[in-house]
Amino acid sequence: MNPPRNRGTPRLAARWAPVLFGFVLSGLMSLLVSGISTYRAVGPIDDFVAVWTGAWLAAWLVAFPVVLVVAPLARRAVAVLVDERHPAQNR
Repeated sequence: MNPPRNRGTPRLAARWAPVLFGFVLSGLMSLLVSGISTYRAVGPIDDFVAVWTGAWLAAWLVAFPVVLVVAPLARRAVAVLVDERHPAQNR
C-alpha cells in the first residue's frame, strides 16, 4: 500500500534535498545563535525582536552558503572517523 500523497502542498524533487536541508538547518541554527548572542550583547531591550531579526538575517545570509560548502567536508570527516565494518551495538 502506498502512503497517501499530500496533494495540496507543492513538493521539490529529491535532488534538491541537500540544498533544502542546508537552508532549514542554517536558518534554525542562525536563528538560535543570533538570538543568544543578541541577548547577551543588548539585554532585554524594548525592540529586542527587531534587533534580533536584523542580526538573524545577516547571519543566515552567511550561514546558508557556508553550510552548503562545509557539509560535504563534514561528511568526509565523519566517514574517516566511523568504522562501517562494525554495526552499532545495543548496550
